[in-house]
Amino acid sequence: MTSAATLRPYRPEDREALFDICVRTGHDGGDSRGIYPDLELLPSIFAAPYAVLEPELAFVVADGGRAVGYIVGTADTPSFVSRFRTEWLPRLSTRYPAPTQAPATPTEVMVDLMHRPERLLLPELAAYPAHLHIDLLPSHQRAGFGRKLMETFLAALHLRGVTGVHLGMVSTNTAAREFYDRLGFHEIPVPDPGPLTYLGRGTS
Repeated sequence: MTSAATLRPYRPEDREALFDICVRTGHDGGDSRGIYPDLELLPSIFAAPYAVLEPELAFVVADGGRAVGYIVGTADTPSFVSRFRTEWLPRLSTRYPAPTQAPATPTEVMVDLMHRPERLLLPELAAYPAHLHIDLLPSHQRAGFGRKLMETFLAALHLRGVTGVHLGMVSTNTAAREFYDRLGFHEIPVPDPGPLTYLGRGTS
């Protein structure tokens, strides 16, 4: 059921659900559990640091008291990268040591990304200083909650005087691209983007 679902700010007690949502939507929008057996890995990169470092920009859709979707992000990507490096990464270094060789498995690729937060600092994205991650469980997709999450996040950025936001999405996730297109995002050309497409829009 989705009729009783509501949007609210993230709470620390949502952590377990936040991790679960991230894992169950972490592979091109689908379940990543068969690819990344460590269920802490993806959330430790793409969800938890935002909820911890910038909780005022974390919002969830809750149904029956449990989060079923979220949007997290930062108002200032360079600042976030610095804090990820100095405040967040040390918490993970024991569980996920810095790689000593080129990654060869999906898990090693993600651990490598974890230890290179500066990869987020691309000059082509400078006009869009904020960035975000948004995920909804399949049970609550296509019901308007994604749009509501995005509108809430954009409004919060706008109130802070942030004029532009970007995101990086896996290019093969065509359903996500259609969603972002409907919300007014446009492609930002980036040299050698790898498997990602970068999209941006204003916050107003």
